[in-house]
Amino acid sequence: MKIKIDKPSDLIPYIEHTNLKPEATPNDIIKLCEEAKEYGFFGVCVNPRYIELAKKELKDSKCKVVAVIGFPLGANLSESKADEAKRVIGLGADEVDMVIAIGAIKAGDKDYVLKDINGVIEAAGEIPVKVIIETALLNDDEKKLACELSKQAGAAFVKTSTGFSTAGAKEEDIRLMRSVVGDKLGVKAAGGIRDYETAKRMIEAGANRLGCSASVEIVAEKGKG
Repeated sequence: MKIKIDKPSDLIPYIEHTNLKPEATPNDIIKLCEEAKEYGFFGVCVNPRYIELAKKELKDSKCKVVAVIGFPLGANLSESKADEAKRVIGLGADEVDMVIAIGAIKAGDKDYVLKDINGVIEAAGEIPVKVIIETALLNDDEKKLACELSKQAGAAFVKTSTGFSTAGAKEEDIRLMRSVVGDKLGVKAAGGIRDYETAKRMIEAGANRLGCSASVEIVAEKGKG
């Protein structure tokens, strides 16, 4: 289903307001949550250390807490990712964004990648899992394979990027990912989305969730609603 975006405020329900910086302080996360509540974003995306704080700050709102695991390299042991998923959910995470085993995708090791994703999904139970495929490090065939395996494993979303690699979300990658997963999975664009026009193009290309650290600037652009 095509999402219609006419003005910056139309993006609000699709935005995960994000702060995954290693230097982020508790005060930074409190500010993130205050902004998410003020603007009514879908939720916040934080590192595991800050799940409990974010949950506390958002307790009287509808904003979700999204946690990343195996972040940002995806090279952790599969067992570690599954255990981390259990732990972040135990702390209150409403959704989990895991980083795929990037090297295994590039090596064409389908069995390893499928097991890696399956382990997290099984550990997560009813909690939605997004698979970050890190598009900047993959060619188109590898991107397709990553999406196919994510779909096969039962992921809820595929996601473009961690924001810590060589590039972030691109429209052509969103279109490719959507072409593989169809309407069964969500597609999250993340990394380098810093203005309204870019965010709008991502949605028009097929994304139905956005990960942004510049969320406030995006939705508050003057003269655009």
